[in-house]
Amino acid sequence: MFKVKILTFGKTKEKWLIQALSEYEKRLKSRFSIKWIFAKDEKHLLSLVKQEKNLICLDANGKEYSSENFSKNFFLSLENNQHQVTFIIGNDTGIPSCVLPYSKELWSLSRLTFTHQITRLILLEQIYRAVQIRNNHPYHK
Repeated sequence: MFKVKILTFGKTKEKWLIQALSEYEKRLKSRFSIKWIFAKDEKHLLSLVKQEKNLICLDANGKEYSSENFSKNFFLSLENNQHQVTFIIGNDTGIPSCVLPYSKELWSLSRLTFTHQITRLILLEQIYRAVQIRNNHPYHK
């Protein structure tokens, strides 16, 4: 089983977003363990980050991928790191500078700016899409 941790700030409050996240978690649960960890502040996030090995920060200044390349790099990262990866979604000011040195990679989901709440959904959908691409499923088409 693959393990994905997502470190972020603040709980998800909107009902529609909770439902959407739950739908993608349900679709992924046969092959993935998704664990959400919510930091209280930057200091708390830094303490969480120091415990991680395969850390990918999601930031507008990171490397952009097509969905196909996201899938390829996502699975490569999992396979090279004992089937686990940790993503960080920043707060309203982005990824704290104290966290960046611990990041193995910096990825961007888009050049557009999203709230950290919406980024959660986009990330889960892209992980699901990555699985479908890897399995040659028509979902991606």
